[in-house]
Amino acid sequence: MTTLRVSRQPSGEPEIFHSLQGEGASIGVPTVFLRLAQCNLTCSWCDTKYTWDWKNFSFDDEVTALPVEDVEKRILSFDRRHLVITGGEPMMQQRALAPLVSSLCDRGFYCEVETNGTLAPSPEMVRGVSQWNVSPKLSNSGVDIARREVPGALRAYSSLENAYFKFVIAEPQDVDEALDIVGRYAVAPDRVILMPEGTERRVIEERGPWVAGLCAEHGFRFSTRMHILLWGDKRGR
Repeated sequence: MTTLRVSRQPSGEPEIFHSLQGEGASIGVPTVFLRLAQCNLTCSWCDTKYTWDWKNFSFDDEVTALPVEDVEKRILSFDRRHLVITGGEPMMQQRALAPLVSSLCDRGFYCEVETNGTLAPSPEMVRGVSQWNVSPKLSNSGVDIARREVPGALRAYSSLENAYFKFVIAEPQDVDEALDIVGRYAVAPDRVILMPEGTERRVIEERGPWVAGLCAEHGFRFSTRMHILLWGDKRGR
């Protein structure tokens, strides 16, 4: 039986929920979210450390293994045909994900996958995923470049017309790293998104204007973190 390692909500229920997409190219769209556990990076500012930081969180408390069929039933129960698969790093489980994505695609779903871009997608995932939200990590993540930048994987995503590249910006100079990646992997400016880093309304509001200015200067898209502005840093929102 194929299973997926799914994050838990504070209630203990799997973190499969309905809300609005809070960031990126589909911001504001009513969406079902599936949050998967585990990640291959350790970003210092990560707001979902409970999906991978087993020094500070309990794996048994935070993760549940669900059959793929059960996950699909829960997704279908919301009667909404837009899905975002997030994490953690979903692509660590892409072998188990591929049949789920394929089945939902056959049911008319628009499926987004959020990834850090270090694991190249399989042909099965490429066929089923409607939109890739690729977020290459910059030095502000605190992760060594050898771990956070995998050239073969980034080339694979940059070749996909339905892949958007989203960069988390904490300081104005971060845009130089983003420009370097965009240039080396030939990502079209209209597929590049800059987003202010932050898990507090105050920080998002302070950084938003100058990040938006960088977007206007370089021809990139801007994204705020709408869910933080509306509900704060809460699970299941």
